[in-house]
Amino acid sequence: MAIPEFLEDTVKDYSKQATAAYSAPINTDTFTGRKFVAGQDPLTTQAAGIATKGVGSYQPYLQAAQTAQTAGAGALGDAATAVGGLGALQSGAAASTGAQAYQPFMSPYQSQVIDATLSEFDKQRLAGQQNIRDAAVNSGNFGGGREGAMMGQYNADSLADRSALQASMLQQGFGQAQQAANQNFANQQGLFNMQNQQNLSNQGLAGAFGNQMNQQFGLSDFGRQGMGQDINALGTLGSVNQAQQQALLTADQQAAQTGAYEPYGRLNQYGNMLTGLSGGMQGQQYATDEVSDPYASALAGATGVAGLFGQIYGGRKNP
Repeated sequence: MAIPEFLEDTVKDYSKQATAAYSAPINTDTFTGRKFVAGQDPLTTQAAGIATKGVGSYQPYLQAAQTAQTAGAGALGDAATAVGGLGALQSGAAASTGAQAYQPFMSPYQSQVIDATLSEFDKQRLAGQQNIRDAAVNSGNFGGGREGAMMGQYNADSLADRSALQASMLQQGFGQAQQAANQNFANQQGLFNMQNQQNLSNQGLAGAFGNQMNQQFGLSDFGRQGMGQDINALGTLGSVNQAQQQALLTADQQAAQTGAYEPYGRLNQYGNMLTGLSGGMQGQQYATDEVSDPYASALAGATGVAGLFGQIYGGRKNP
């Protein structure tokens, strides 16, 4: 297609401009590189630091809970032992009751004491009989009725005294044995009560240790949930700040990129105009890339990171 004469100078001018523009390389450093990426906001850095330090923060609470659990198991074991001892104490108390309860407490030396006492009594009785005979001889009534009457009365009285003495000693021994049996029953009952109280105390301790264990778990959950809320808040604020900074950098980047490609767009339009004036078919119009909202894009990514912090430290979920 021939160029109209009136456009020859204009086309030559266009050709010079195009040659100069397309022969010069584009300096992409002006709109690319790390300088257009926003750095991590200090609040986000602080949130990450807290999150890192929080790893394993539950361990002290878990160890305290395990210690309480072990102590509680020991208290339950002691309670079980105490329950076992209650049966033996009940049996011992039962053995101290009933009509024959005194027998185990009778002195094994009682019969020896009684025999020795009665033997001495019999010696004294014989001596008394001899005194009656001697008195009868001295009075000239030996073998007479008076001596017989006195001897009969003496024997009757001494035998009655002997029986009374024996009964008294037997009654004393029985009373002492009965008293000892009663005291043993009272002792057994006291031991039973003490053992039962110990059992109740051990059960109470086991319950207290169980509560302490649950409290430690609660403190662990509270600590991690509170930490998660702090991290989430710092991360969210830091993400907003970082998104704002990224939006500014992206806007600068887009401005630099637009400036770098502006000559090509202008030449493209210039060339299409010349083609139209020459009667030819115009080419496709030059168009820059559609510009998205830099703040929205940056904020979407940043808040995703902030939400991740909250999920990590959201607290223990009970099954």
